[in-house]
Amino acid sequence: MLSVVIPTLDHEEPLALTLASLVPAAADGTVREVVVVDGGSRDDTRRVADVTGCVLVERPGPLSERLAAGAAASSRGEWLLFLEPGVVLDPRWEVEVATFVERTVRGGRAGSVAAVFSFALDDVTAGARLREFFAGMASRLTGLPDRAQGVLIAREHYRRLGGHRPLPALEDVDLVLRIGRGRVVRLRSRAAVVRPADGSTRRRGAVAGLRRGLSRTLAALRVPVGLLTGLHGRG
Repeated sequence: MLSVVIPTLDHEEPLALTLASLVPAAADGTVREVVVVDGGSRDDTRRVADVTGCVLVERPGPLSERLAAGAAASSRGEWLLFLEPGVVLDPRWEVEVATFVERTVRGGRAGSVAAVFSFALDDVTAGARLREFFAGMASRLTGLPDRAQGVLIAREHYRRLGGHRPLPALEDVDLVLRIGRGRVVRLRSRAAVVRPADGSTRRRGAVAGLRRGLSRTLAALRVPVGLLTGLHGRG
């Protein structure tokens, strides 16, 4: 059913965590293949992909180009699932996805809708709950999911949309806008972002965070994404 595409760049530990959450779905046949598209890692990311049986594609360049390359390299699933490394899916997520796919196909909507997971942080602190709240509020206001929520889309639908366009940033926003915000279903199953074991987190400066938030808001207001990539910044 699914071809999973995961873009990586020095994501050895996060990739291992994400792959572990896919094992039950691979065992029951829901996940037919996992394509890891690596942008030139200097750690053991590629080794993790190799020993776990993933299809490994080496493709330096912007994230948008790596995602498109992963989709092109996949072949076994009628549906594509794009996931970030370091995201762990809820147990039994594959049951909800299978139900969504079945109902969508039966209703003749596979060529018009897509789905994302619910956003979560794998952290028990009150700060994490507050960040989840603000992320959810931002998503409701803009209609745009966080990139960590992944995207589930029928392969043929993705192809007809033109796939991920070669943008230096905001590739996730661009794809959702072309699908149509009202046609993106939010699943109950969560995609939980895991903090690395060493306790480190990616921290963006306040100015960079404001710029990225502003760029996504302007995109929601129909300012062309191509005009916003400079404001947003790479990555």
